[in-house]
Amino acid sequence: MKRLFCLAAIAAALMGQSLTAQAAGVEFGVGATSDSTMTYRLGMQFDWDKSWLQSDVGRLTGYWSGAYTYWEGDKTSGTSSLSFSPVFVYEFAGQNVKPYVEAGIGVALFSNTQLEDNNIGQAFQFEDRFGFGLRFAGGHEVGIRATHYSNAGISSNNDGVESYSLHYTMPL
Repeated sequence: MKRLFCLAAIAAALMGQSLTAQAAGVEFGVGATSDSTMTYRLGMQFDWDKSWLQSDVGRLTGYWSGAYTYWEGDKTSGTSSLSFSPVFVYEFAGQNVKPYVEAGIGVALFSNTQLEDNNIGQAFQFEDRFGFGLRFAGGHEVGIRATHYSNAGISSNNDGVESYSLHYTMPL
């Protein structure tokens, strides 16, 4: 399993290298779970370059998110996950600062199925996220996000885990 995870990480890095020119931003995040496990996230965002429901109030848009997360806790040292999600964003109108709300459902692959006292059952998980934040002129972004991982009952063990994080996205 670890060998498969390493191969997936290498493939994602190589694919990310070729897509960097199309990426909208690089995301850095730090968070924690209710079990005090720390999460460190590094990701890339690829804008959809589409807008819906545009009005004086704001617009609906979105991006693709690919990320690597490192999980570190008392019993969870060295666990990693790779995730990929489509994310919908409602961006409120503004001149230099635009508040936003985001939500998405994607997939994740974990290197370990035990996170502290949570048995997540299998490496494959679904990633649900909800967050809000601010986008600044020039493309910089800061926000707060809640992310839930669960296998949706595919495995008999499905404790799931939530991470609450702060993130910063730097435009490319």
